[in-house]
Amino acid sequence: MLEALLRHQKIVPVITLDRVEDAVPLAEALSSGGLNVLEVTFRTDAAAGAIQSIRDQVPAVTVGAGTVLTPTVLRAAETAGATFFVSPGATDALLSAADPSSFLPGVATLSEMMRAFDAGFRIQKFFPAEALGGTNFLKSVSAPLPQLQFCATGGIHEGNLADYLALPSVLAIGGSWMVPAGLIRTGDWDEITRLARRACSLAQVDLGSPVDGPVQATGSR
Repeated sequence: MLEALLRHQKIVPVITLDRVEDAVPLAEALSSGGLNVLEVTFRTDAAAGAIQSIRDQVPAVTVGAGTVLTPTVLRAAETAGATFFVSPGATDALLSAADPSSFLPGVATLSEMMRAFDAGFRIQKFFPAEALGGTNFLKSVSAPLPQLQFCATGGIHEGNLADYLALPSVLAIGGSWMVPAGLIRTGDWDEITRLARRACSLAQVDLGSPVDGPVQATGSR
């Protein structure tokens, strides 16, 4: 499921919301621009309500949960209706609780990549990508670990996204440049739609609905 989502939409907006009421118009704006797979981070108290609102009111969108730090947050995200789950790291507890078909563990070193792979996670989140060496690091990793694929996030923007997506090991990238806090705060949904449409154009994203519609969550294992 996760692989199909990332192959279909190569850019995943990483969203942090302070107000639940912004969730639906933001999701609609991004969807209008062609981005139908979204990640809402669990960095604020609005996260669970935002995910539930999007899931219930924007059927064209598949919404996932980011900044999943513990199994407790994972369960809260599942309850809210998230379809996939993303963490900046990978603890033993998370690797045991999560399902490889719907969870992206964060990795930063070869040892972390190997450890996550041993736990069943072939698709991983490379974070923070630019700070860790970016595309040069990922090119080096692909030789000893050709079985791994990545969603790279952290420091990725319009100017370098094509370099990441050109790598065979990179399924997709995550970023927040198309959802700046200032535009969300002022409700400038038209500008967010424009930014989303431009992001799709740069990544040559298919503008259809994701994987024949939203995918249902598979839950923990």
